[in-house]
Amino acid sequence: MYQRAAFVLFLACGIVFQLCHGVEVQVKDQESKLCLYANLMVNFSVSYDIAGNKSATAEFVLPTAVTTVGSECDAKSSLLKLNFGEGHSWSVNFTNDNQVYQADSITFTYNLSDTALFPDSLNNDTKTSTVKPHITKVGLDTCYSCKSNDMLEDVSVNQTLFDVLIQAFVNNGSKSEQITSCAADTPSTVGPTTHAPTTHAPTTHAPTTHTTATPTTTPTTTPTPTLPSPTTGKYSLKLDNSSTVCLLADFGLRISLKQGDKYEEMNFEPNGTTVTGSCGVNSSELVLVSNTMNISFTFLNDTKKFRLHALNVTGKTSSGAAFSEANSSLSLWEAGVGSSYMCNKEQNYTITGLLTIYTFDLRVQPFGVKKDNFSTAHECSMDDTSILIPIIVGAALAGLILIVVIAYVIGRRKTYVGYQTL
Repeated sequence: MYQRAAFVLFLACGIVFQLCHGVEVQVKDQESKLCLYANLMVNFSVSYDIAGNKSATAEFVLPTAVTTVGSECDAKSSLLKLNFGEGHSWSVNFTNDNQVYQADSITFTYNLSDTALFPDSLNNDTKTSTVKPHITKVGLDTCYSCKSNDMLEDVSVNQTLFDVLIQAFVNNGSKSEQITSCAADTPSTVGPTTHAPTTHAPTTHAPTTHTTATPTTTPTTTPTPTLPSPTTGKYSLKLDNSSTVCLLADFGLRISLKQGDKYEEMNFEPNGTTVTGSCGVNSSELVLVSNTMNISFTFLNDTKKFRLHALNVTGKTSSGAAFSEANSSLSLWEAGVGSSYMCNKEQNYTITGLLTIYTFDLRVQPFGVKKDNFSTAHECSMDDTSILIPIIVGAALAGLILIVVIAYVIGRRKTYVGYQTL
């Protein structure tokens, strides 16, 4: 039974440490009452065939420009359908048993003839990927909430849901204020084993990436950590089936996680770390997996400059509590394509309201690596200042010497004129 559907686009990028919500939708019934509510973000990674018996990976996010045509509300089942772009849709089917409700399936339909998302695709088919989500046992008249990343894998498609807030069966047209949280957001329900996330195999091409709004990230006011400086790791990626290095990164890394009113700092240990990821034309990804945490860096290339666009950190604290923090709206470590970004001084950035990162002896180049070495570096403002200070001091000394020389010459001329007068 089709119902009338209304949607509200929402994009809120407030203060620095708030993540941007991708899309907020409200589905209404025939009486114009709210019957289904959703506010969520979805990242897609789609593998498809290109010429030369190769594959490429398209990485993009669920955009804000969606419609809810085809969404349905019923007493026992509901369907949230979000349509976007050139023939793409993402839908979730919900059912309930009068006590709890759940999401039975998520269906993602994508059109390979959309050259903006799938450049150089060998076919123009419309394909469908269906997965089983982890949204179960949600109390009726409550909202399902999950801020943590939830990766759903299929043969050619990976979907990552995060910052999810959904109520599939709204009572009396008003969204509930009661929350049913996912297991990942509840540390006490998480088992002792940390599972490393599945990463994407390296590809030689990457299509245009569609992003949410990009807030400016500034240094935090978090108290200065007392840990010793972390060990500098040296990481590199090579093109698929090639010995050519396509990404270089050197840095020491510390993370600071806010827990209540306190902060816990942890140094990232490069020894024993597994390095994976992918190199593409428009985006590259570096994934580091250690014994204590998994970190994913996503870089974008706009043909003139590159920047760190997304950061995802998961792991466990010293007390065993699991955490997962991500931000896909960053604009950090920016430099011209074909050069590297370098900052030797310690820097810190607020990634989310709970996560701060500290970098030491940082140098990265995710695109245009030549001869397996870093290209000319674009230095951060802190390093530039350290270079300018001796230059300024030297210029001041040179100026002082010049003044002394001029005064000496003027004095000699006056003495010479005096002798001539006599």
